Amino acid sequence: MSVLVSRTESFVPTGDLLDLLPTSEGCAWLHDGEGAVAWGEAARFEIGSGEDRFERAAGWLNDLFGSAEIEDPFGVPGSGPIAFASFSFDPTSPASVLIVPEFVFSIRDGRAWTTRSGMDGVPDQELERVPVAPTDKIRYAGSSIDEVAWLEAVDAAIGEITAGRIDKVVLARDLKVWSKSPFDQRALTGRLSERYPECYTFAVDGFLGATPELLLGRTGENVASLVLAGTAPRSADDAEDRAIGERLLASPKDAGEHRLSVESVRSLLGSFCNTLTENASPSLLKLANVQHLATWIQGTLRDEVGTLEMIARLHPTAAVCGTPRDDALDLIRKLEGLDRGRYAGPVGWIDARGDGEFGIGLRCAEVSGTRARLFAGAGLVEGSVPEAELDETRLKLRAMRAALGDLP
Repeated sequence: MSVLVSRTESFVPTGDLLDLLPTSEGCAWLHDGEGAVAWGEAARFEIGSGEDRFERAAGWLNDLFGSAEIEDPFGVPGSGPIAFASFSFDPTSPASVLIVPEFVFSIRDGRAWTTRSGMDGVPDQELERVPVAPTDKIRYAGSSIDEVAWLEAVDAAIGEITAGRIDKVVLARDLKVWSKSPFDQRALTGRLSERYPECYTFAVDGFLGATPELLLGRTGENVASLVLAGTAPRSADDAEDRAIGERLLASPKDAGEHRLSVESVRSLLGSFCNTLTENASPSLLKLANVQHLATWIQGTLRDEVGTLEMIARLHPTAAVCGTPRDDALDLIRKLEGLDRGRYAGPVGWIDARGDGEFGIGLRCAEVSGTRARLFAGAGLVEGSVPEAELDETRLKLRAMRAALGDLP
């Protein structure tokens, strides 16, 4: 029976982590200048569809890591073998995947290490670096649902909210683009990481983006989640930018949307924790193109529980689905008119100890060769206006359009 063999040792970083990626296709998880990049596949699990996809993923990882031969002198979150993971939003979609890379380079809390992993032995040769390809201009190929039809869907959803049948629902849009030359995923990931250092920039199996929203971070028995809901634009004028932020903080509509999202995470995370703390009131998280209402929730686990088990309970949160959850998901399937794939699903990494970080797949794109599909969504509550929600999705789509070189 084959077993995973993994060796971790220190290395001295000499530049940006992304500079270490030898090819366009690889995995990455970056935040504020630290994180990990990886390439090659020591093991891969196509998880498939179904409500039990998180359970099956956890079972596969437990079997793989439980029998592995691991040399890890660091013993900190992210050292030793890790799996990069990306899960579909909807359980009916078969898009979920786990990848244990052959080569990983990591920097965390000022320490740097590299891990090599393989079945029955570690690989001893890294790939020769392929230069980053120049980016051709992007062309637009439309959406799964046009803007007029999307506005009608939003109006129908608001009608359900006004009638009291649902409190909140999130409707998403996609935007299909193409280029005459293949997209270099390193370049796209690098632009996102540089433009949004406060976000969690990710790349997993052609799904890449910069999410501001941490679904779950775990170190031992300590867990944390960053909840975002309520959005406003930025302004180049400092005074106007502050005024926009103050209006967002004072907005009853946005406060209500944010409260529903916080309550959903607090309730679910609280079921695993002895203690739970959060901001007394929302703060502002300012990104390059938008600003959000933000609340940190932190807790200490009460019992031994698997990270993917918690992810399964948390997903989908009210921030990307709505509330009540089942009713919101049914309405999304009825009105949205597209397959989200891995958009708004959990994406991140997990190590052999169960430590890890998972964001929500937002401000993102699915990239394959010369084709890409961009995504953005808007949370609808009582008081939402369809045209304003459409403008919000346009603002959010700017993140990936800029990474593709279409916008400054």
